[in-house]
Amino acid sequence: MESVASRLESILSELPSGVRLAAVSKFHPVDRLMEAYRAGQRIFAENRPQELAAKVPQMPSDTEWHFIGHLQTNKLKLVLPYVSLVQSVDSLHLLQAIEAWGAANGRTVRVLLEQHIASEETKQGFSGPEILDILRDAASYPHIRFRGLMGMASLTDDVEQIEEEFSWIAGLKAAVNENLPELKDFTELSIGMSHDWRIALGFGATIVRIGTAIFGPREY
Repeated sequence: MESVASRLESILSELPSGVRLAAVSKFHPVDRLMEAYRAGQRIFAENRPQELAAKVPQMPSDTEWHFIGHLQTNKLKLVLPYVSLVQSVDSLHLLQAIEAWGAANGRTVRVLLEQHIASEETKQGFSGPEILDILRDAASYPHIRFRGLMGMASLTDDVEQIEEEFSWIAGLKAAVNENLPELKDFTELSIGMSHDWRIALGFGATIVRIGTAIFGPREY
């Protein structure tokens, strides 16, 4: 059976310069994360606030944490003090709560806006027009730095459908960069997971979120 280090090395060898790997470590114990850390991985992504808060003190201090799950506003204190990026801002209510937290704590929070691109209705996220409306009003969020977009394609083997969905979010990012040049930090496109990250590279991904292909099946 391949080790975490060998899987990680194989994936990193295929990533172009400028594309970062967020190792999706949810449901995996810290000893598995440390295998990846010892192999050079520094960015880890979690989707449950309690699990993130529990793992942070057990990992080295130079670990960079991203949050990628649906975040309830009553769980902000378990996430925002520790993460360098919230990838999954999926509602205006959450965005406003993050701004309020930043104001109260003297912090600027880096976020990605999650666009709903998948066919599944269960997926979270904004529509393209909603994202454009938020970004046109970016000055109303002085404690938030809008860094880009995040999206999850449909869980399907239909490559054409995945490509179409990735093209939507890539097109939206291009439109933002063209029409809102004042958002100079709006550079990130987080698309691609274990089953479709190679496709995502063709649509300008700057972050890929890979878990199973690194750590294997979830342990709990």
